[in-house]
Amino acid sequence: MKIAVIGGTGYGAIELIRFLKNHPKVELTKVISHSQNGTKLSAVYPHLTDVIEMTMEALDVEELSKTIDLVFFATPSNVSKEYIPSLIEKGVKCIDLSGDFRLKSPESYERWYQSSPAPQAYVDKAVYGLSEIYGDQIKQANLIANPGCYPTATLLGLIPALKQQVIDPKSILIDAKSGVSGAGRGLSLNVHYSEMNENLKAYKLGQHKHIPEIEQILSNESGEDLTITFMTHLVPMTRGIMSTIYADLTEFKKTDEIIAFYHSFYQNHPFVRVRTDGSIPSTREVYGSNYCDIGIYADERTGKLTVISVIDNLVKGASGQAIQNMNLLYGWDVQTGIDHLPIYP
Repeated sequence: MKIAVIGGTGYGAIELIRFLKNHPKVELTKVISHSQNGTKLSAVYPHLTDVIEMTMEALDVEELSKTIDLVFFATPSNVSKEYIPSLIEKGVKCIDLSGDFRLKSPESYERWYQSSPAPQAYVDKAVYGLSEIYGDQIKQANLIANPGCYPTATLLGLIPALKQQVIDPKSILIDAKSGVSGAGRGLSLNVHYSEMNENLKAYKLGQHKHIPEIEQILSNESGEDLTITFMTHLVPMTRGIMSTIYADLTEFKKTDEIIAFYHSFYQNHPFVRVRTDGSIPSTREVYGSNYCDIGIYADERTGKLTVISVIDNLVKGASGQAIQNMNLLYGWDVQTGIDHLPIYP
């Protein structure tokens, strides 16, 4: 299997490259970057010196179609939609880590991304790549729209409770926090050290691009149109997302009962770990790994369910899940190449 990564200088791309380097089934053949065409990868990321000495190339769809089996797009939004249709038509499978093919409604994409959407025929073909939920569809896909980082943590935490109808879907409130790597490698005042260090800030209240993505999937899973309250915060750490989810219980169930259902729901999915002893996970416990750890608390006093879901935003929230989807697509063991322990401490 010959693989290309497009968008070679971003954090998502460099994590893809880290995992692909040791994946036994694939060969990383090309790393493509418009801004760094002709530059050695190790010149941008010196930690790759003498390990991966590839020279980044310009994007040539015709050449890719002749030499590559699968392309990962680790690009900002509004890039992949220009190239993926041509690649798909030439028989190249694509996994897109941007938001260009996630939203099925063109009006929703225009509103939230402030840009024209991808061709609708390809949006309709794209399979949403939430690995544990849509694995059967992923196995048949030519185009996979990899989920966003916040949606991955949030949806994995919410969908079992929604499926079991233990919560009122209209009561869902999500308080999510992310490390600054989620903002990418570009420079901005918002993630400047002196602005972020020893600081905690809310941002994009009611305006985050992941809101319609979460609402779309929750609506599909519940069978009714849902709107959610979703608030995001930046935390002064490099990696990690904690999504704290609150919802009203439809009838009171003990914490242990709900934990037992979550265990049953995810029993065949090794990358989701549900805490059995009532303990609450932290972001450090999934750092550098493809795990999603979930903690649950049913409050008898308030009648509310609290679900805490943590991931590494660059791995399970991006590149790790993309490779998990590749494994599903080609019928390999889902853990191939990404079964790394979290880094601790």
